[in-house]
Amino acid sequence: MNGKHQRDPDGAVRDWREVADTSVLLDGFHAIKHALRFGALIPSALTSDRAAVLALADELAPDVKDALDALVVQVPDSALRALVPRLHPTGVAALAVRPSRTANLDALGRMPRTAPVVVLDDPRNLGNAGAVIRLAAGFGATGVVTTGTLDPWHPTVVRGGAGLHFATAVERMDVRELPPGPVFALDAEGEDIRALKLPDDAVLAFGSERSGLSTQLRERADHLVSLPMRPQVSSYNLATSVGMTLFHWSAGRPPGAEA
Repeated sequence: MNGKHQRDPDGAVRDWREVADTSVLLDGFHAIKHALRFGALIPSALTSDRAAVLALADELAPDVKDALDALVVQVPDSALRALVPRLHPTGVAALAVRPSRTANLDALGRMPRTAPVVVLDDPRNLGNAGAVIRLAAGFGATGVVTTGTLDPWHPTVVRGGAGLHFATAVERMDVRELPPGPVFALDAEGEDIRALKLPDDAVLAFGSERSGLSTQLRERADHLVSLPMRPQVSSYNLATSVGMTLFHWSAGRPPGAEA
């Protein structure tokens, strides 16, 4: 057992409080697992049951077990819940350093790109934004950009993204600052996506759940694209639309090609 595990729980709680205001909350085993896999710097991780967390790692993610063993400190359940009131059922939480905005903007703006950027135009639902980031990471998208007021690093978004913010570039930008590349904006009046091949450097833009594309984004679009939909069905969930579009992009790539 290393020295960190032997520290008193009060010290671990003090360390958490010192960095909490400037860190990203990773709520639950799966968020911590993904963050570790994609190189996140995690200064603090707490649980009320270390043995259970390490057993979960044995079962689901043996590749990160050693990192978790060196990182996670056991504290009383009451102390943990005072720090994380909506504690994940897996009973573990961590704090991570947010990636550099400069590095993320460099990644989003670098050309040529081997995978699209997803743009959520003024999204309103935190859970939907998290689900989109999880999808984008899974497909190997270059990144996810949000416009408007929603913070894509809000704890609820990070929870919905299962820690995969660290697997792709996630930032908030103004429409006029969007990354380079042809903008394909999803719109019911657009051309059927099945007739198109989406390029790797595409910027794939999706309107808000309630009001669709903003006028500013629509004017920026190079192409309006629609998803196949049965008549009288009004819309798809935002994450579903993103998943369908990214799948269409990936299906047009050579087998075995990686973003």
